[in-house]
Amino acid sequence: MSNSYAPTHRPEQSLAAPGDPVRHPSGAPAPVLTKRAFMLVLMTLLVPGSAQIVAGNRRLGRAALRVTGTVWALALLALLLLAASRSTLINILAGPIPSLLLVLGLALLALGWAGLFLNTLRLIRPRTLAPGIRPAVVLALVLAMILSSGSLGYAAYLLNVGRGAIGSIFGSGPTLEPSDGRYNFLMMGGDAGADRTGRRPDSLSVISVDAKTGSTAIISVPRNLQNAQFSAESPMRQVYPEGYNCGDECLINAINTEVTNEHKDLYPGVADPGAQATLEAVSGTLGIKVQAYVLVDMDGFSKLIDAMGGIRIKAGGWVPISGPMVDEAHGIHGMPDGWIPAGNQTLDGFHALWYGRSREFVDDYARIQRQQCVQQAMLKQLDPATLLAKFEDIAKAGTKVVESNISAGQLGSFVDLAMKAKGQNVNRLTIGPPDFNAAFSTSPDFDVIHAKVAALLAKPSAAAADDTLRQPGTAAGPVSAAGPVSAAGAPAAETSPPSPSDFTPVTTTPEGVPITEEMLNQFKRNGDEQSIRDLVATNGQCAPL
Repeated sequence: MSNSYAPTHRPEQSLAAPGDPVRHPSGAPAPVLTKRAFMLVLMTLLVPGSAQIVAGNRRLGRAALRVTGTVWALALLALLLLAASRSTLINILAGPIPSLLLVLGLALLALGWAGLFLNTLRLIRPRTLAPGIRPAVVLALVLAMILSSGSLGYAAYLLNVGRGAIGSIFGSGPTLEPSDGRYNFLMMGGDAGADRTGRRPDSLSVISVDAKTGSTAIISVPRNLQNAQFSAESPMRQVYPEGYNCGDECLINAINTEVTNEHKDLYPGVADPGAQATLEAVSGTLGIKVQAYVLVDMDGFSKLIDAMGGIRIKAGGWVPISGPMVDEAHGIHGMPDGWIPAGNQTLDGFHALWYGRSREFVDDYARIQRQQCVQQAMLKQLDPATLLAKFEDIAKAGTKVVESNISAGQLGSFVDLAMKAKGQNVNRLTIGPPDFNAAFSTSPDFDVIHAKVAALLAKPSAAAADDTLRQPGTAAGPVSAAGPVSAAGAPAAETSPPSPSDFTPVTTTPEGVPITEEMLNQFKRNGDEQSIRDLVATNGQCAPL
């Protein structure tokens, strides 16, 4: 008599025969158990949830696979968006809410993946393995967990660091629109402190970027420029309708302090009236619309360069690290604390800071040229590889940027623009030597400035040699209102200037004796500062490497 009763099987058992060593490893030979253990670790690493499907709780495995599939779909969508609109993706990720959700999501994924690995370890049943194999399997599982779950956790941490930096540096202002097809950013550098009201920026420069091509120009404005013109819409134009012309003390770098102390009522609702008024003065002076500013504390500047791993430059002459001031009336310092040699150099933050701010033995315009060079070196060397490798340090150093009125919501657009600018030549102009004579900043001709700025911005970045604007480090003389002039003051020939990097660092005296730190210090001890000036006269020449 046949038995009509047929046993039923649970769904979890339907895919594995009773003797299947994957789901039922009991009694399987040692080589099979070893192979099974490494296979389950690999499956959890590559397809989270798949190990549970074949060897454990299928309900857990199916849930994990659904999450895995969703993550893969979102990653694919992000890649498509990256290809179609990189700036949109960055703006989404940089937004406060999406970035917070992403941080939380990555953290939960890291915990979930770690949980799957622990579950996989239970499925492996280490006690069933040969004693010599157990440590290798456990080590492989731990390494796989670090590679996967640990990476996700660290990514969540870095994203949170970046989220905090963005919140500290950037504001929530309106979206900026290009002006004549360009974004113009005023970079101000100065020493800031809690006990100071209103800063006098040590450096003022406009970085102008073509909104489509990323073609970039740097325009430096000397801090001692007089009679600066406020833009037409500036509230300060009511106070100084003919320009900032209240005497020799009315230099452009004094606007920040004066407005902060005396005219902030003209800027209701503005976070930093002094910085905004300085921006308007630079706009009116150059004849362009400067849309945003970034004010950098010198200490933060130094930390940022350290975080980048330093900058590489070719220095045209020796630069002193000035000692304490001993005669403030005549600007005389004591013995230098050190020197930055001529030639190819890698500068850490401290030395890069001094390289950009030192003006002993030379005029202020040599310093401006070096500041331009440092800015270019930072732009050139802050590449994606450096950013990824040193992201945490760079992000934390970036919070030392005192303030900016750039909106965080437009960060993606500007990052995308910076990537377009990468590798392009940067055109440069200084409202003073070498592009104008030394007296020009005292009695500037603003029509000439506007014309020179317009010519600079109209010039393609790759064709810097077809204009009369002289680049630092060339043999031509400074430019007057009428055009280039020779050292003797006579009109110079209109020649195509060489590249800013086409110079030979001065490392020897005219007699061929190598210049050394001890030689320069001995001249200083002897009171022979003129010999030092002669030997370091070319220290304004600089090129990023």
